[in-house]
Amino acid sequence: MSPAVATIVYLAILAWLFRRDIRERPNITGAVWLVFFWVIISGGRFVTEWLGIFGLDLGGSSAEEGSPVDALFFFIIIGGGLLILHRRGVNWGQFIRRNPLVAVYLGYCLVACIWSDIPFASVKRWVKLFGQPVMVLLILTEPDPLEAFTRLMKRCAYFIVVLSVLFIKYYPEYGRAFDPWTGLGMNVGMTTNKNTLGADCFILALFFVWHILRVRQFAEDPAYRRREFWLSGIMLVFLVWLLRVAHSATSIGSLTLALAMMFFVGLKFINRKQVWMYFVVGLLLFGVAETAFDAHKLALEWLGRDPTLTDRTKIWQVLLNWNVNPLFGVGFEGFWLDTRIETIAGILGGLHINEAHNGYLETYINLGGVGLALTFAMILATYLKAQRDLSLDFHYGRFRLAYLVAFLAYNWTEAAFRTHCVPFFIFFLIAIDYPPLESEPLSEWQPASVHKPDNLSPNDSLV
Repeated sequence: MSPAVATIVYLAILAWLFRRDIRERPNITGAVWLVFFWVIISGGRFVTEWLGIFGLDLGGSSAEEGSPVDALFFFIIIGGGLLILHRRGVNWGQFIRRNPLVAVYLGYCLVACIWSDIPFASVKRWVKLFGQPVMVLLILTEPDPLEAFTRLMKRCAYFIVVLSVLFIKYYPEYGRAFDPWTGLGMNVGMTTNKNTLGADCFILALFFVWHILRVRQFAEDPAYRRREFWLSGIMLVFLVWLLRVAHSATSIGSLTLALAMMFFVGLKFINRKQVWMYFVVGLLLFGVAETAFDAHKLALEWLGRDPTLTDRTKIWQVLLNWNVNPLFGVGFEGFWLDTRIETIAGILGGLHINEAHNGYLETYINLGGVGLALTFAMILATYLKAQRDLSLDFHYGRFRLAYLVAFLAYNWTEAAFRTHCVPFFIFFLIAIDYPPLESEPLSEWQPASVHKPDNLSPNDSLV
């Protein structure tokens, strides 16, 4: 099949999938499309990069200033989101009361822009970070938040899967690139990096497994159940294929942990009110296995990684020895804004990087020990919300917990506590609570909706 014919076929498939989604008339508003574009651009290519594919090189981009076109896009998306939230009557005081640690984290990041080497650039990046909870609140204040979340994930999957397969198979100049670490070719799909493609695929694969489990239990219409099983199964096949060709070991390992946790908490003998005990036991068993036969080496071999995690340990050693303020760091997103990139590239033999490839170390060098403590506190609060939901809304609780485990593991070799990246968006989605708006009651189960448990009180979060 020629690229031109393949393009027509793949775009026709994409159009059919979106038409199918819209014709089902889900109980959501058009604001979900705003979040869709946020995720697609954050988890794929920026606007200027998409325009570059069509020969429109706008230039004017730098690490400090960024691209004016991309900045305008994020400004419009965030501004539009805030306007919609204002019209919906969102109470920011209630948001802070229900999510105090998220609010404190965002506030500290804003204050940390003051001591950045380039404060204005840090503030612009903070605005993108603030866009994450804005997009989350758009989902949580929909007429049916769970349905909005489901539709968002499906639409993102349609776009990412179809275009990634098209680019990899028929447009290698866009779907493939060279790995800066090894110099070897890598598949990037509709993104610009194999790890970004891997992150998108692991999140979407986890969603579709979760969706199958929900549909299996709650969907009453057999025809709808069959359609959803077929759709989810086909999406999972392509997502697994993309994970395999992307060779993103971190994403594969994170997905494996998430699925293990998702099915583990579903076992009948599990005490869902004391999940923390199983974590403790698991850590103890891992410690014994590590002492007995170097369990981490076996895990690395299974993932196809070398002991240095593709030279990540060398980067960590350099950064740990760097002179940063141990309490406050160098300022929000400020470490990679100065000449440090070139200095570190000289130390690493010419390898240019713009992240620590460890989310916890990245947080430390930018925000210091205070920022790292706030991050861990936010993680603990999210775990407590997930454990609560295991009793109130089991299926969403299991997704919340499974993703949290995967996100913590993902940040061991990738830096995902960053501004607008998709893994951080999903983290905010599971970390933030906001009650359904009284003026927009939730729908009952329909052939395109997600069931709301009867024992969920109006004061408890749905998504």
